[in-house]
Amino acid sequence: MTKKDNRRWISLVALVCQTTSLVLLLRYSRTVKTEKYLSSTAIVTAEFLKGIVCIFLVWLENDRSINRVILVLNEEIYNKPHDTMKLAIPSGLYSIQNNLLFIALSYLNAATYQVTYQLKILTTALFSVFMLKKRIEKRQWFSLFMLAIGVALVTWPTPDESNKRLTVQNQATWLQQMMGFCAVLVSAVTSGFAGVYFEQILKTGPTSVWVRNIQLAIFGTIFGLLIVICFDYKAVMDKGFFQGYTTLVWIVIFLQATGGLIIAVVIKYADNIIKGFATSLSILFSSVISYFVLHDFTPNLFFYIGTMCVLTATFLYGWEKPKVTPSANDQPRV
Repeated sequence: MTKKDNRRWISLVALVCQTTSLVLLLRYSRTVKTEKYLSSTAIVTAEFLKGIVCIFLVWLENDRSINRVILVLNEEIYNKPHDTMKLAIPSGLYSIQNNLLFIALSYLNAATYQVTYQLKILTTALFSVFMLKKRIEKRQWFSLFMLAIGVALVTWPTPDESNKRLTVQNQATWLQQMMGFCAVLVSAVTSGFAGVYFEQILKTGPTSVWVRNIQLAIFGTIFGLLIVICFDYKAVMDKGFFQGYTTLVWIVIFLQATGGLIIAVVIKYADNIIKGFATSLSILFSSVISYFVLHDFTPNLFFYIGTMCVLTATFLYGWEKPKVTPSANDQPRV
């Protein structure tokens, strides 16, 4: 096995572990019967931690010289205010998306969330067409249609569930699930636009992806603090910024902070097929663990069919025809 293959497999394992662990642990942290932590403060902490990690990576890229790190940050951030301000838009959208992630997993089980959130593939594709003028092949359009059908099946209520809504308690549960689904849908839209916008910025200059992530972290921390002030100011004043924080919450924050960095490594050393494969494995693991460990998920026929459609669509969208290189025997003879 070559060094490149090793990196591909390491990237695959890292992304599967990070995605599955984040969704399951976040879901558990929002449902366990302990003092509730504030999701808004957790997001601020995660953004701050992401910035610290990226500064460390910039330090490694610059021969572990603190002076060179300061020089790079001064040149790329402080001396380019207009360029830096461009990151305020995706950063603000990521802040909204992260808050919606906590809301969604407060009301939806991990398996349903994982499948439904794949709608970000659809929104990313649409924004890529309109903003980057990207060409989508017929195969990819078909996969997007299959993705939409799959998500619709996963969220489709069974006849038994429809009848249960007659009681006040079950109606309240149904409304909470609808809130979760709405949070996922809005999150998928913000994720698609922010991702394409960020890609557009990355392609317009030679700035390091880690420096760009530092810029995102700066604005993410600012926007996150504004959300804390607007919605949780009184709670923070009463019990403190880190109220309800446990070891589990800190693990969730760390996974949240490193998620985007792991995806960047996957894109660098792997490809869309590996990313799609990691997503599929993560959905399967989340479903199994939700059923056997968390006991908050009971799959039905609609879920099985919808999940298969989503997994197939994910693979089909990222699949590329292998490029055939002509062999020596195929070369024209003179």
